[in-house]
Amino acid sequence: MSPDTDAPHLQVLHAGETCRSICHAARLRLLVDAADYFAAVRSAIVRARHSVTIVGWDIDSRLELVPGGAGDGYPQPLGDFLAAVAAARPALRVRILAWDFAMLYALEREWLPAFKLGWRSGRRMHFRLDGQHPPGASHHQKLVVVDDRLAFVGGIDLTRSRWDTSAHAPHDPRRRNGTRQPYAPSHDVQVMFDGDAARAVGALAAERWRQAQVVGRHAAAQDIDDLQDTSLADAAAARAQHGSGAQDNASVPNHGGNPSNPSDSNNQDDPSNQDDPNNQDDPSDQALWPPAFAPDIEDVWLGIALTCAPHTCRTGCQQIHALYRAAIGASRKTIYIENQYFTASALADALQARLARPDAPTVAAVLPREQTGWLQSATMGTLRARLYRRLRESDSLGRLQLYAPWIEGLGDAFINVHSKLMIVDDELLVIGSANFNNRSMVLDTECDVALEAAGDARVRRAIAAMRNGLLAEHLGVTRAQVEAAFERFDGDIHRVIASLGGGARTLSTLEPSVSPGLEQWVPESAVVDPERPAVPDEVVRQFVPGRGGRPVTARLLLLGLCALFAVAMTLAWHYTPLAQFVSLTRVGEAARALAATRFGPVLVVGAYALAAIASVPVTVLIVCAGLLFGALAGSLYALAGSLLAALVSYAIGRWAGREAVRRRAGSRLNRLSKRLGRQGLAAVVVLRLLPLAPFVLVNLAAGASHIALRDYLLGTLIGMGPGIVLGTAFAQQLAAAVRHPAPGSVAMLVAIGVALVGFSVALKRFLGGRQ
Repeated sequence: MSPDTDAPHLQVLHAGETCRSICHAARLRLLVDAADYFAAVRSAIVRARHSVTIVGWDIDSRLELVPGGAGDGYPQPLGDFLAAVAAARPALRVRILAWDFAMLYALEREWLPAFKLGWRSGRRMHFRLDGQHPPGASHHQKLVVVDDRLAFVGGIDLTRSRWDTSAHAPHDPRRRNGTRQPYAPSHDVQVMFDGDAARAVGALAAERWRQAQVVGRHAAAQDIDDLQDTSLADAAAARAQHGSGAQDNASVPNHGGNPSNPSDSNNQDDPSNQDDPNNQDDPSDQALWPPAFAPDIEDVWLGIALTCAPHTCRTGCQQIHALYRAAIGASRKTIYIENQYFTASALADALQARLARPDAPTVAAVLPREQTGWLQSATMGTLRARLYRRLRESDSLGRLQLYAPWIEGLGDAFINVHSKLMIVDDELLVIGSANFNNRSMVLDTECDVALEAAGDARVRRAIAAMRNGLLAEHLGVTRAQVEAAFERFDGDIHRVIASLGGGARTLSTLEPSVSPGLEQWVPESAVVDPERPAVPDEVVRQFVPGRGGRPVTARLLLLGLCALFAVAMTLAWHYTPLAQFVSLTRVGEAARALAATRFGPVLVVGAYALAAIASVPVTVLIVCAGLLFGALAGSLYALAGSLLAALVSYAIGRWAGREAVRRRAGSRLNRLSKRLGRQGLAAVVVLRLLPLAPFVLVNLAAGASHIALRDYLLGTLIGMGPGIVLGTAFAQQLAAAVRHPAPGSVAMLVAIGVALVGFSVALKRFLGGRQ
């Protein structure tokens, strides 16, 4: 039959608009939670013949896909497993493409993944980091493609803190990451499918690989040489563009638009376009499909939808955004959402419009009880509360309700809902890597898969069964009970949940709210959940408005004078007796002698405070304290001096008043003062942790804003204390390593440096890390 007669008449999926392409899949299975997904993907890789392509936000070579052993004869850790499989099959190629992540994730990821994953099996196993995206974006797709015949798409990376069973047992001993640290229960979903749809995902993975390979910053020499090597993934991209005979052309229906459009697969001379004997494998793909996982449905059409921001190597697309809007607008009875976030102001108007109508559907969103991390909870949690409040204003019929899964025995912990899924009216299933937030709609690199029934009762039953299975897991009941409840309550999902909940495992209602202080402090979504690439200056202005800068000539003159001073000091140090009289040892001895006198500590603290008030950078003062007095005494002196300087300049600001300080400090004071006056302790902590304004300016603004002295000093202590302790310890150990460069002192210096970086990373994670 022709493609037009084979394919159903689709309502929401339109190639080139709400999806990239629409392709046939012989089988599809929803894999609920990472235990099933990891077992399935390991089983498929064991059966691979010529290619395994892994594309992810993160990957960890220490991950055990099947804790306790898979019984397949291969090693347990992911890196060793992939290397062993590649070594056992000379024709097999393994390609791993991970996001070249922002440094704020450095200590929560595996170190040296290229060494551990990319240099094991010669030319059969390759690892690359991909940083080709606009500022502030990320590569968030989570794909695995085996032999370009079996694909896995969803929200689960092959990395730490993901594995869990659907039981989500509160104290499961198998739930430990690569460093053997336990982590909280995690709920997630992935979809497995084969056929032409899997080949389309293979073409996408090949396209990503080529883009990173040609322009990536981490391409190794052997990877550049490998550009023209034969690869089934590359061949799939070529076939998707040009076709490989009438059968291939007929396999993908023409629903408008270009079904694949790989960026550079039009080179007919590329060896990857030539016939590969490995392509003659069983076309039924029976050998690849993991036998332990029966398909949920067979013979379906899938839409492959993407998000990617415009960049040097590609044009942008917002198909997932269009798909979500179209699905929400077409909904009639029920919208079921599972997601890590619920902050997409880019979708708010579509939801508001649908909820405001008399025939509004019931909307149930299953979310984590809290966002992970204090500051992420404050920021993304605040945006969630704002969106919820905004939708409630349009929801006069009370059709919207948020839920959080709960299990008896978790205590203060909670299930981290990490899935990215939406089911509409038993007619549409959308699953993939895109969160329900702005950046996933317009900024990050995402991939979702959509299954639409278009009136086909067989597909509708399968979609409903998948939704009912998810609800059964959350409510601790059977799928049959959920199906019966839907029949009894005529499809009202809220009544279904209420009737089956309340046990040892349930869905509790979620009413997100935020304190007035946080409401004022947290900026709009432009910074926390952006809808376009970040511009650093604009991010700073969200917190601290700029002031008129010095004229260019004045700044150049200042820069020149600083350079001349540095040159003069260098010459004096080498060609005069200055180095003999001004050495770190002599200065340290003099400082310690002064501190040992009766009023020495008072003089040291006073000198430190005067220097800080005189705008000497406190970071310099902290390092000096550590160099001169050591870690313990230096920390005490630095902390006391910082608090004294903060108190004195606070008093000056309070005495002078806002207007007087504003005339001196410029336009930056106004917003600082307002924030400090409104948010109190939280604002002081953040301004101490993040150097968004000079130390003295914050102090003056705090005094002028009449913030409570207790909150001000406590915020200063909390915000500066950890940095002071680590900074002075690092300075002391640096001096020791310079004087006595023994392995032990150098190792200690490195350890403290790592702790400093770790503190910075932990701080930035509070700002809302992205998974």
